Amino acid sequence: MDFNVKKLASDAGVFFTRAVQYTEEKLGQAEKTELDAHLENLIARADCTKNWTEKIFRQTEVLLQPNPSARIEEFFYEKLDRKIPSRTTNAELLGQYMQDAAKEFGPGTPYGSTLITVGDFQKRLGGAEREFLHTSAINFLAPLRNFLEGDWKTISKERRLLENRRLDLDVCKARLKKAKSAEAKAAAAPDFQETRPRNYVLSASASAAEHELRVAQTEFDRQAEVTRLLLEGISSTHVNHLRCLHEFVEAQAAYYIQCHKHMQDLQKELSRFPNAFAVNASTSGVSTGPSPLSTATLPGASSPSRPPNPSNALESSTLKIEEVKPPATGTRKAKVLYDYDAADTSELSLLSDELITVYTVPGMDPDWLIGERGNQKGKVPVTYLELLS
Repeated sequence: MDFNVKKLASDAGVFFTRAVQYTEEKLGQAEKTELDAHLENLIARADCTKNWTEKIFRQTEVLLQPNPSARIEEFFYEKLDRKIPSRTTNAELLGQYMQDAAKEFGPGTPYGSTLITVGDFQKRLGGAEREFLHTSAINFLAPLRNFLEGDWKTISKERRLLENRRLDLDVCKARLKKAKSAEAKAAAAPDFQETRPRNYVLSASASAAEHELRVAQTEFDRQAEVTRLLLEGISSTHVNHLRCLHEFVEAQAAYYIQCHKHMQDLQKELSRFPNAFAVNASTSGVSTGPSPLSTATLPGASSPSRPPNPSNALESSTLKIEEVKPPATGTRKAKVLYDYDAADTSELSLLSDELITVYTVPGMDPDWLIGERGNQKGKVPVTYLELLS
């Protein structure tokens, strides 16, 4: 090991003089060389970029992986340069639980067969989520991490070096100022016995201080130029992050489109199953609202098929729309989800997003309600409504 005592002592001396200069600047006892306005603006812009990039990076990590323990584990895998193990997503785990439950309840039962179908689609949702997480980690998180752990560390190193060069420059300025002051003082009050030797020493000291100042100024200017070039590269960083942001949005949009399609397909699958719970509710005399799967459809979903006209003999023979009166209690507000054209005079046409009053009367088909809008009244399909109250 090459241990250079002289270099160690020299470095310690430089560190001490810088510390003294920095302390005196903070106390207002020493002058400070200010950076030019352009460089100050570049530094402020770089600091702003770093701070917000770090916040966006951390919050995106939380969005993609809400579990803090899993994030810590992934962090250690990255630092050890090892492949992160594949994890089962929550949707995939839920789907597996549903299918396992269906085996216990009986896959041939309505509940069991529905659990199998829903579980399969939950696994599809989990697969889409896994693909989204992988794409986002590569196209968005990785570039942000590379900036924070690579480019920014280089910029910070050069900025620290620039600050050291500035302190050295100010130390040299202070030394030259003291040497000039001492030389002027000696010239004003000469000592006739020691005038020549002392003036020679003071002049030599001032010359050495001027030389050190020129060297320090050159090193400071060179380091300021290096730092400026690095800070101007922040504009390129913004362009790169903008491209990555577009890719992240595209991945997110593709993920939600996949989820939307899977849920639409799931609704179509469930619509083929017998409506066992509606049958049970009607036979037990309990009036039930529309199924959440039929009323809480995703935005942009196509309108459900028109329900069959009621063929109940009691309803067709006794129910006359113009004679139906709303009950004293039991009316509800409903929001129309899709446009609906009445098939005959007993039905009420609907417009998407409008609000109407609905209620049921004894003997009605459970897929239909009586709807009122002002003075208009008629039967409306429950699958086209979202009950609000």
